[in-house]
Amino acid sequence: MSALYPSLEDLKVDKIIQAQARASPRMPTMPSQEAAISPPSVLYPNLAELESYMGLSLSSQEVQQNLLQIPEGDRTAASSSVSGQLVAPVSGNNLGLLRAEIKPGVREIHLCKDERGKTGLRLRAIDKGLFVQLVQANTPASLVGLRFGDQILQIDGRDCAGWSTDKAHRALKKASAEKIVMVVRDRPFQRTVTMHKDSLGHVGFLIKKGKIVSVVKGSSAARNGLLTNHYVCEVNGQNVIGLKDKKITEILSMAGNVITLTIIPTVIYEHMVKKLSPTLLHHSMDHSIPDD
Repeated sequence: MSALYPSLEDLKVDKIIQAQARASPRMPTMPSQEAAISPPSVLYPNLAELESYMGLSLSSQEVQQNLLQIPEGDRTAASSSVSGQLVAPVSGNNLGLLRAEIKPGVREIHLCKDERGKTGLRLRAIDKGLFVQLVQANTPASLVGLRFGDQILQIDGRDCAGWSTDKAHRALKKASAEKIVMVVRDRPFQRTVTMHKDSLGHVGFLIKKGKIVSVVKGSSAARNGLLTNHYVCEVNGQNVIGLKDKKITEILSMAGNVITLTIIPTVIYEHMVKKLSPTLLHHSMDHSIPDD
């Protein structure tokens, strides 16, 4: 029994073919291709839909205003841009970016003790792993480049998985004063966010007691994925944990036009610094500027 009317699917195909014929009159669709045509799917929202995406005016003039224009010969990092405005460096030789880099893989370090038998290192057990809780300034731990949040995988050939904090400190106490071999992974709980200052010298976030509490709409911080409820660990690789907000703001103001923050979720940070006094974090933590 033959159909008296075309099916709904046939009508869709006819409309698509007609639209293509109007758009490209010089390139008619061949009969053999008609059966293979299917309605196109929309993978991404259009610009109009992005006007207020997740609360951000992504296509408005507000996003572009006050962005810093860096002269062509003054750029130290390769950058992507929108309408000639810098968004964020994605690679290059920017010093802060290099200092803050969280490298994949593991590395081996050789740690020793000072004349008092101390390493300047405090460790903390989290989720069956062992992490650097504190690196004191001008100690063997700071000299070999250990940083807050680094994961200690081995001490003198012994796997540290499942160790308690007390067991780790006992192992350090018993270790040789001349050489302690450690296998380390760079800061697995942390990530970096790189931003550009605007014409007023701002990147667009607020901190309270070292924690990011607000991100300014349309700012470089917002565009580059900075999140609230995170603590700032480093500014261009310089540790700022335990410092007063005023001091962190001063470091930010002196940090150049491109800033890389190293951040950590609040829930992990608070567990990491548990039982450490604010005074110890402020005065004992290594806050020195990293070597070039």
